[in-house]
Amino acid sequence: MKQRFSFLLATFFGVGYAKAAPGTIGSLVTLPLAFVLAYFHGLPGIVCGTLAAFVIGVLSVKEVLKQTPHDPSFVVIDEVAGQLMTFAAVASHLQGNWHAWPLYLCGFILFRIFDIFKPQPVGWADRKILNAWGVMLDDIIAGVYAMLILYILFIFGFVS
Repeated sequence: MKQRFSFLLATFFGVGYAKAAPGTIGSLVTLPLAFVLAYFHGLPGIVCGTLAAFVIGVLSVKEVLKQTPHDPSFVVIDEVAGQLMTFAAVASHLQGNWHAWPLYLCGFILFRIFDIFKPQPVGWADRKILNAWGVMLDDIIAGVYAMLILYILFIFGFVS
């Protein structure tokens, strides 16, 4: 039961079992969650969602890694945490804003770029921390990179 529940959470309720691009799909299905958290709660919602996904991710991935190799592609709870992190710096603009879809789209694209190409220290965390913390941490760092670039683009008016 514990193992089954861990796989359910680590795959974000089965999303990770998508046949193609499970990480991208995991990030994509996180956008409605990000919208609800940001729209109704702003920064506290995004921070709480990110922390919850991170803690749930570490605990569930720890169990999953007992049965699988490091960072299997079906684990997408790390994408959920990283994608949510992407919106932290612009969360106050997202709160109560129905028309902020360009920020969500840009944040999605930026996060996927950093998650796929893994610039340092994202790549280091992915290759060197071979446990549940490493699985989660590389996506959090990718989310921080995406958040910073998204914030810069927002501040300079390139996306709103």
